[in-house]
Amino acid sequence: MFAFRFDKKTAVKAPPEKALKRNGLVSINQHSLIQCRHKASQLILSAAKIKAMQSGAYLSSFRGRGMEFNESRIYQPGDDIRSMDWKVTARTGTAHTKVFSEEKERPVLCWTDFREPMRFATHGVFKSVIAAKTAASIAWAANAQGDRVGGLVFSEQSHHELKPRRGKSNVLHYIKQLEQIQQLSDDSNALNISAEQALARLRRVSKPGSLVFLISDFRNMGEQALSHITQLSRHNDVVMFFIYDTLEKSLPADGQYLIQHRDKKLRFSTHDRSQTQYHQHFADRLQSLQQFARAHRISFIQCSTQQDPLQQLQNAYK
Repeated sequence: MFAFRFDKKTAVKAPPEKALKRNGLVSINQHSLIQCRHKASQLILSAAKIKAMQSGAYLSSFRGRGMEFNESRIYQPGDDIRSMDWKVTARTGTAHTKVFSEEKERPVLCWTDFREPMRFATHGVFKSVIAAKTAASIAWAANAQGDRVGGLVFSEQSHHELKPRRGKSNVLHYIKQLEQIQQLSDDSNALNISAEQALARLRRVSKPGSLVFLISDFRNMGEQALSHITQLSRHNDVVMFFIYDTLEKSLPADGQYLIQHRDKKLRFSTHDRSQTQYHQHFADRLQSLQQFARAHRISFIQCSTQQDPLQQLQNAYK
C-alpha cells in the first residue's frame, strides 16, 4: 500500500509494483537481510540498561540471563520464599527450596508482525521491511554475542516458530522465514491469525529470563493482547519496537489525495481541522503505548519507515 498526490493540475503516480519490489521498498530478500550481519555484530544486546527513545527518557534495567532449575534442598534461613519447592515440601514434610543455575546462553526471541497493516508506507519503505531488517539485525547481534536466537513470524495467513538455538545456520533459517512470509502474505486465503493468538503462543515458548523483542505497529490489539504482553514482562525483558509511517502521524498539506492498495483506490481530502484531529489521535495512541510500557518496565523504541532500524537500536543501547 502506498499514497500519492492527486489534484486537478498534476498526478504523481506511484512506481510500478515490480520496481518497488526490486528496490526493496515493499519486500526484502535474504541477501539484504544477510548483509545486516556486518553492522549488527557491533550491537550489544546485553547492555545493563536501555534508554527508551522519545518516551520520557526512562530507563529499564534488564534482569540478566535466564535461570535453569538445578536441584531442591532443605530450606535455609535467608532463602527466597518465592523459590520454595512446595511439591517436595508436601511430600517430605520438610521445607525445601529450589536451586537455580544461570544459563550460559540467553534466549533472544523476536516476535515479528507481518499482518496487513504492516504492508504500508507513504515514505521510505514498507513497515514490514523495517520489521524484517529489525528482526534480522537483532538475530545477528544475538548470534555474535553467543546467545540463542529464536522467534515467531506471523501474518493473517501464516505462523512460523523458531526455537532458540545457537549458530549462523539457525539465523539463516530465521531469515528465510522472514522472506517467505512476505510471499505468503500475497495469498488471499487468510486464516485470520490474530496478534492475540501469536502472543499467546509466544508466552508458551518463551522461558523465564529471555530477552523478547515485539516488532510491530501494534494496531488492532485489544485488552487480551496487552494482557499477554504484561504476563511476558513479569519474567522476561521485553522491548516494544514500534514502527509507524509519516502519514499515520500527520496528514499532508491541505489538498486531495489518492490511496492505492493493489487494485483498490480511495480518494480523500484534508483540511486544517482534520489535520489537528488526526495528529492528536496518533499522539494519544503513542502516549497510551508508552504509558503501558512504562507501567510494566518494558523498553520502548520507535522507528518511522524513513529511519534506519539498526541505527534506532544502536541509539537505544548506547
